Amino acid sequence: MAEPPVVIWSAPLEVATGNAYKGPWRMNASQFDYVDDPTVTIDENGGVAVAWADQFRKDIFFQLFSPDGERMLAEPVNVSRTPTVFSWLPRMVVAGGDAGSVYLLWQEIVFSGGTHGGEVLFARSTDGGRTFDSPVNLSNSIAGDGKGRLTQRYWHNGSLDLAIGASGTLLAAWTEYEGPLWFSRSSDGGETFSNPLRIDGGAGALPARGPSLAAGAGDVVYLAWTVGEDPRADIHVATSTDGGKTFERARIPIESRGHCDAPKIAVDDDGTLHLVYAESPAGPFERYEIRYARSHDGGQTFERARTISRPLPEKYVSSGFPALAADGEGGLYVLWELSTDPRSRSQGLGFTLSRDGGGTFAPPSIVPGSADTASGVNGSLQGLLMRKLAVNDKGAIAVVNSTLERDVASRVRLYRGRRAQP
Repeated sequence: MAEPPVVIWSAPLEVATGNAYKGPWRMNASQFDYVDDPTVTIDENGGVAVAWADQFRKDIFFQLFSPDGERMLAEPVNVSRTPTVFSWLPRMVVAGGDAGSVYLLWQEIVFSGGTHGGEVLFARSTDGGRTFDSPVNLSNSIAGDGKGRLTQRYWHNGSLDLAIGASGTLLAAWTEYEGPLWFSRSSDGGETFSNPLRIDGGAGALPARGPSLAAGAGDVVYLAWTVGEDPRADIHVATSTDGGKTFERARIPIESRGHCDAPKIAVDDDGTLHLVYAESPAGPFERYEIRYARSHDGGQTFERARTISRPLPEKYVSSGFPALAADGEGGLYVLWELSTDPRSRSQGLGFTLSRDGGGTFAPPSIVPGSADTASGVNGSLQGLLMRKLAVNDKGAIAVVNSTLERDVASRVRLYRGRRAQP
């Protein structure tokens, strides 16, 4: 008898479509024409918000979907409004439902005198995403902000994150090409932000990469990241107990002999801190697997990490760049990129969930429709440090993905699901 489904998936929805041309890199004069870089949130009623990048228009766009999949806005809203400067790889949080606030953070490819272009921009909406305030530059540096360096010649853009604390404090983190990890906070709904606080990197340290934020009860904030230029990179975790005003010294709670990358963290209603990341025993650019660990003592110690992405589906050899979300009923959800060759573009999304807070996980599966070879390869051509997964407290799931079939078409799709009853 066949195993019962873990998730009931609906047919995917087309969010945006475009051409599929990417010319040579010529900074902001580059000829790019495709849609890419989606991110997603879902509210308690099942309403979904999606933001993405339109490379031809060089801006970030926003759309709302009702619980039954209907578009709520007649036209997508242009959030960044900088048509001469590329805007990439957004993160988004929503507070207050349909008429509440929407907060977006993204990377703007501003060249301001350093060796690499990049600034971290923020914008907010106080009417549910129908209009957005003018973007604000949070980084204001010449250091190539938003870049997560793996080697001197290879990095991922989108090395940034955005979260909201229990008290409504907005939390933003990003890295720069030169190496430091920065953090800023807003206690007035995004009206103002604190001066960036350096958490790690700089002064000869290894470059920080791929930050992930999560908020616990009260004023507890967790920040996880990895480092570049180290074939045996480990995951670092730092904790704040005052809403991000200060952070304790970072720890390496899980030491590995392999290369650890792209961490994601989440806190459940019991206060358990969950961590997923990609690990390659052979080092960077080789085959990765998704590992999971949890902490019951505020990130001081973690249980022994274990692999949750095996067995891989037929033809796939590597799984990387995970996403993580928790519901309000002990459910934990993990999504990742699937590759047939660790050195080529991913094609398909792997998925698993735990019903018991990370004690056990269902066998891995593929998000239906995400491995459609006719659509080409997965997008995020400027970097795979993204947030493609969102879950509400009732176990409703939203997944976004972009695909590109070169010189044919590019697409952003929304996949909606719900946790099946055991």
